[in-house]
Amino acid sequence: MSSDPPGRLHTLRRAIGATVVDGFFRGASRAGALHPLADPKAHGVERIRDIPYLDDGSPEHLLDVYKPAGPGPHPVLLYIHGGGFRILSKDTHWVMALAFARRGWLVFNASYRLAPANPFPAGLEDTCAAWEWVLANAARYGGDPSRVVVAGESAGANLVTSLAVAACYERPEAYARRVFDAGVRPRAVVASCGLFQVSDTARYRREHKLPWWIADRVEEVSDAYLGTSTAPSLDLADPLCLFERAERPAHPLPPFFLPVGTADPLIRDTRRMALALDALGVTAEARYYPGGIHAFHAFVWRSQAQQCWRDTYDFLDRHG
Repeated sequence: MSSDPPGRLHTLRRAIGATVVDGFFRGASRAGALHPLADPKAHGVERIRDIPYLDDGSPEHLLDVYKPAGPGPHPVLLYIHGGGFRILSKDTHWVMALAFARRGWLVFNASYRLAPANPFPAGLEDTCAAWEWVLANAARYGGDPSRVVVAGESAGANLVTSLAVAACYERPEAYARRVFDAGVRPRAVVASCGLFQVSDTARYRREHKLPWWIADRVEEVSDAYLGTSTAPSLDLADPLCLFERAERPAHPLPPFFLPVGTADPLIRDTRRMALALDALGVTAEARYYPGGIHAFHAFVWRSQAQQCWRDTYDFLDRHG
């Protein structure tokens, strides 16, 4: 192996690292699901699995509904999972959906096509399609279609932010135009530990002294999501850059909640996002949790994560 050129070594290192990370999160999700408290019924929540939001037979175009007890109408939340646009699914993110449903939200937890097989804008096209489906179908599951919010973490935070852009800016992309023409914007956006600029992920090496295995994970996101994309514009992959240009939306942007841990290498994206939204006159509540790693709020048994969830619920009580 020592005779391999650096390019091959780097590619192999990335592949092994990605496999380890993917396996860890999938394994942790499956193990956690075995706990008795992971059963939605233990919290008065009904889970309806594998509903297609696009009728093409793809397992990546399915969502799960988490329906809280009571007659409703319930406020509605569309959750979009993270995973660097290239791994994980709704099935690995049941804990997020259940956390919101326990609080009384009717949750639609969606999967989407993954890179690199499906580069930008595939994941966002699917997010927009799931949004359209939720608007059309939330009422029949007991939801209030006038109270719909979106939430996601990491890559999911990017996707729900770009969904909000599509709802509020007149864009040329056909999928974004359909969202805009629907005439409904999210009441609020919860964008946790977001990667809000996918291009130039090498900036993290320039700005931080990152361990190689973390730098690899960040940089492979850009390679996978943007590497073979033929999209004429990256605005909806880099919503942060769009906001930093101070372009005014056709409709007011919704309030944003931006939680992130201080040990998260993506923290600067959140800081930049809060500043950019503030300059546009948008309510943007950024919260920084000391020592929190990337997606720390998924470890719901930890006091720091519990505080983040309390802050999230408080934000949605005020703005959702």
